[in-house]
Amino acid sequence: MATYAKEKGFTVQTLSTDPVASQAAGGSWASGGDLNNRRFGPAGGGAAASQTAAIAFGGDQMPTEPRMVGYTETYNGSSWTEVNDLNSDRGQLGGGGTTTAALAFGGEGEPPSFTDQAITESWDGSSWTEVNDLNTARKAMAGFGTQTAALAAGGQPGNTTNTETWDGSSWTEVNNLNNGASRKGTGISTAGLAFGGGPPSGTYPKAEEWDGTSWTEVTDMSTPRSNAGGFGTYRDAIVCGGTQPGSPGFTANAENWDGSSWTELANLSNARNNMSPAGTMTAGLVAGGYSPPGSPSYGRAETEEWTNGPATFGQLVDGQLYFNSTSNVFKVTEKNIPGATWSSGGNLNNARSTSGGGGTQTAGLCAGGLEGSSYTRKAFTEQYDGSSWTEVGDLNEARSWSGQAGATYTSAIIGGGSPNSSPATTNAETWDGSSWTETGNLNTGRVPGSGISEGSTASLVFGGFVTPSRNDETELWNGSSWTELNDMGSAKDQLASFGTTTAGLSAGGTPVKSDVELWDGTSWTETTELNVAKTGATGAGIQTSGIIYGGSTPPYVATTEFWNGSSWTEINDMSTARYLTAPAGSSAAALATGGDPGPSTIGTNATEEWTASLGNFTISSS
Repeated sequence: MATYAKEKGFTVQTLSTDPVASQAAGGSWASGGDLNNRRFGPAGGGAAASQTAAIAFGGDQMPTEPRMVGYTETYNGSSWTEVNDLNSDRGQLGGGGTTTAALAFGGEGEPPSFTDQAITESWDGSSWTEVNDLNTARKAMAGFGTQTAALAAGGQPGNTTNTETWDGSSWTEVNNLNNGASRKGTGISTAGLAFGGGPPSGTYPKAEEWDGTSWTEVTDMSTPRSNAGGFGTYRDAIVCGGTQPGSPGFTANAENWDGSSWTELANLSNARNNMSPAGTMTAGLVAGGYSPPGSPSYGRAETEEWTNGPATFGQLVDGQLYFNSTSNVFKVTEKNIPGATWSSGGNLNNARSTSGGGGTQTAGLCAGGLEGSSYTRKAFTEQYDGSSWTEVGDLNEARSWSGQAGATYTSAIIGGGSPNSSPATTNAETWDGSSWTETGNLNTGRVPGSGISEGSTASLVFGGFVTPSRNDETELWNGSSWTELNDMGSAKDQLASFGTTTAGLSAGGTPVKSDVELWDGTSWTETTELNVAKTGATGAGIQTSGIIYGGSTPPYVATTEFWNGSSWTEINDMSTARYLTAPAGSSAAALATGGDPGPSTIGTNATEEWTASLGNFTISSS
């Protein structure tokens, strides 16, 4: 984090408000009037309604009996008013419309049977009238639209993909969703967005767009979740709240979909799911919902109102220094690495572990490795473009446990490792972006050594196992030959590392260690240890800002630790515990590729992406 001592002498501008990533990122939530009846799973007007004219109907008031209710309430921008109930009490229903013309459909009946409903009712501003039923009874669906043009998609039972549209008099089955699950949604009957899911677990982050004819999968949400609230159009929407798989469960997280990507926004005040939504990105709301078990009442009555940020705003710029005249503090805009998260990336074409890796999050390299229970060494090389892996020219010698790859995916070097023919090799190969070329050999063959590479002309290899013992030797590659330099402080293998050939870091290792050593281009110096001793972890970054992730303590772990140049902090875990992944990237944008997800599974094709967003931070006076 920046300090006054580091920034003194720079000219900074004065701003009255902090810069933001977008207009939506400058938005905020505020408390509105409470519902008269606490409940979760009510439907709402969605995009057809507004922050000052909303409607909420149905729901589940557990633990109060009877649980399912037909309560209908309308909102005038400050308070809710009870009006005539639905004819059929139900929760987890779909709906859409305005305070004078709305539609309610599907849902679930009273326990213990929780019978799936096909009932459809139309609201005329004063009372509900039953109209033609859905073709498929369901609950927990993506339901949105108006009184005369609505859509119902997905839901339960059976994680259905079924989609139906309403034309004002009847429902018609149309093209199905790509992913069946419990879903939520927003939009109109010809242009909608369905999001979330689960179970199955793989559907939690999913989102799909509806163009009036078919569904198309789009970029996954940043926060996987089920039963979220959502309002707005299919290309400008907010998704908020919901339940994440596993821990932490209930979430207050909110994010904006702009038609191409998701951006995190200010969180709700209260973590909850199954809310009644209304409005647009300019001004919307969510009401009611389900709160974590142990609360006085599962159902909530709170309304939270969203107001979008101003149309004119200061844009976040990495490295920008400024004085906030409102809070009277100096600030800097930089990557929020402690707040970064892991998300799924594109899968390798060939599952493996112990591969060499390098490059960046959007231009990565993975070479060699072990495949399957037969421990077959592979020569595969693949390049990553930020979304998918492509097979390119193979290594000349298949190997696993190699020392390093490269700083870019067009310039790299692989040295040492274990080929099929022997436990360790001195062989080294350089990569030019299309093919590998054998080059000068290491002085000492080793497996599995660690390394730091700046490309095919500058690389460092250290540690490893040289039969019959672990090794502490360091070798430097200058583009033509390897030179032995000063040894590490202790012999070890399966190290994590990052940095450059003149300013590097080594962490952990076998036997299971918490040791950390810094390299200054000449010698190694011990420094602050990891919080958790581990072996087979992976590293990315520079000597003053790096991350260590995965590995084995044992057991295999998903933990991530951040190094700020002087100390380690545990931050967000990977989705899946893994050991011996291929590295790439920086402390703000990294890849974890392949690796072993468990002691009995050798090699996976999974890739996870580590991404830190820009944030504004107060500059300390130290």
